[in-house]
Amino acid sequence: MSKRLAFAAAFMLLAAVASAQDVSYNFDQKADFTKYKTYKWMTNKEAEQPDALVAKQITDAIDKQLATKGLAKSDGEQADLYVVYQAGVTKEKEVTSWSTGYAAGPGWGGRYYGGYGGGTTTATSATIYIGALAIDFYDVATKQLVWRGLASKQLDMKASPEKRQKNLDKGMAKLLKDYPPKVKK
Repeated sequence: MSKRLAFAAAFMLLAAVASAQDVSYNFDQKADFTKYKTYKWMTNKEAEQPDALVAKQITDAIDKQLATKGLAKSDGEQADLYVVYQAGVTKEKEVTSWSTGYAAGPGWGGRYYGGYGGGTTTATSATIYIGALAIDFYDVATKQLVWRGLASKQLDMKASPEKRQKNLDKGMAKLLKDYPPKVKK
């Protein structure tokens, strides 16, 4: 029984690791992040845009995290940073197969005299949607990109609205955990 329990625990751990949100970021090491106090949302006209409900969930999740970092959202023309996001949903195909029964190789007379056994192999496939989100911060004065964050497995289009918001909030907290970046001198 302990082998089954150990196997189940290992399987659950593997599933948790496989579904974890991946984040990474890069930044301009010469930028002075202490001067950024306000931000304004901008739209990338060339990027595919999600529907209005998903767009609101994304901006709400980012707004929450930026507020914890001391940045204030500006609705007017004055801002220190422009914030732009791009969202994408990709598809991956997962194939699962398993065998039942038993089977053996060729019989005693070689491959033409047949083997013995009987078994079946079954395969199923499923489409997995993996949502990715890129966030860019541009210095308004210089019009230069100063910070870019990438987060994958953020947008699950099949999840309930509550679950989707929870995933976005969790992912944005993880992505912006080290913002503003510490610049080594």
